[in-house]
Amino acid sequence: MKSSTKIMYSMTAFLVIMAVIYILATTYVQDDGYRHGTEWAGVVGLVLASALTLMLGGYLHFTERRIDILPEDWEEAEVADKAGTLGFFSPNSIWPAAMSGAILVLGLGIIYLHWWMIALGAVLLIYTTTKLSLQYGQPKEKH
Repeated sequence: MKSSTKIMYSMTAFLVIMAVIYILATTYVQDDGYRHGTEWAGVVGLVLASALTLMLGGYLHFTERRIDILPEDWEEAEVADKAGTLGFFSPNSIWPAAMSGAILVLGLGIIYLHWWMIALGAVLLIYTTTKLSLQYGQPKEKH
């Protein structure tokens, strides 16, 4: 088993233990002599979090068996072994800022429940996301 799988299974075990303690604590602890019973919102949250980490651990367990050893699992690995290609980041692109503005318009429309602003924000977000994705795939303008 590799490190990512161990982490997820450890988190699952921790969350299961915490869920049991939470169930016992909310069921049997009395406040001012009155017994309230189990608090189900926390129980459901902890059980679902446990199930999520178990599913992620299972997925990682099955996929890590098919790949070579990763740098984080190799004891003689250096930091540079994991780095790889970081990709290309455009230093002069206006579209991330424009996307932030579109998200602002969309968020304000949702907050104040103005349908026209929600529609405008959604259209602006789709437009700016498309322009960001295609900014280097479009032909250059000739001056």
